[in-house]
Amino acid sequence: MKKGTIAIIIIITLLILANLTLFIVDETKQAIVLQFGKPIRVIKEPGLNFKLPFIQNVLFFEDRLLVYDAAPTEVITKDKKTLIVDNYARWKILDPLTFLQTVRDLNGAQARLDDIIYSELRVDLGLFNMSEIVSEKRESIMRRVTNISNEKANTYGIEIVDVRIKRVDLPPENEKYIFERMRAERERIAKQYRAEGQEEAAKIIAETEREKTVILAEAYKTAQTLKGEGEAEAVRIYAESFNQDPEFYKFYRTLEAYKNTFREKTTVLLSTDSEFLKYLSKP
Repeated sequence: MKKGTIAIIIIITLLILANLTLFIVDETKQAIVLQFGKPIRVIKEPGLNFKLPFIQNVLFFEDRLLVYDAAPTEVITKDKKTLIVDNYARWKILDPLTFLQTVRDLNGAQARLDDIIYSELRVDLGLFNMSEIVSEKRESIMRRVTNISNEKANTYGIEIVDVRIKRVDLPPENEKYIFERMRAERERIAKQYRAEGQEEAAKIIAETEREKTVILAEAYKTAQTLKGEGEAEAVRIYAESFNQDPEFYKFYRTLEAYKNTFREKTTVLLSTDSEFLKYLSKP
């Protein structure tokens, strides 16, 4: 036999042996080596590995995040409303050996996740009213569902990273009734806000009127004070004038009396020797 043929045979034999004894675990996988069907080694790090040909074989498992997409299911809320919840979860194989021994493969894992997550969703969503589930409480509810579901899933070598609700729907027969109630509730809240606004406006108007009354009263008080001071000053001036020249003061006051008496064509009957007319009768 030629040396070239022998070399080819040797190379082919070595390649066959290498294929039977060597295997690669890439960074997206983890592996379990079985000997006669029993697991003897778990490999979680990527790289080149060895196995015995014919008596050992290798099972590979995903080391990436996997998505569990559940079918929409019905749940009943605390206020006795039926909701159709569509949810999903992200999960990974935490312990491939436990995973193999309990659920064996992805189909078995999906079945367990169905039981675990649906059970927790049904229990936790049943603790809250519909309005809380579809609004402010959803985030905290899903954190609780994730934590409790993960604790249960760990017994199957599974880690549940996150559980989320994609959407929440009402059964078709309940949608109209629920929407009417929600609209009525929103109208009630809007009416309450309008009433509170009107009450506040009335308070502002009343306060403005009170302040106006106070300001007018203060202004009137000040005006009366100034008027009194002016009259007092006039009396003082009149008094000084009388003291300085009584006859002239008397004449001035009589002229003032004439002006007030004979305005607007007033008719007055007096005797010609009346003291009141003395300044009119004297040349």
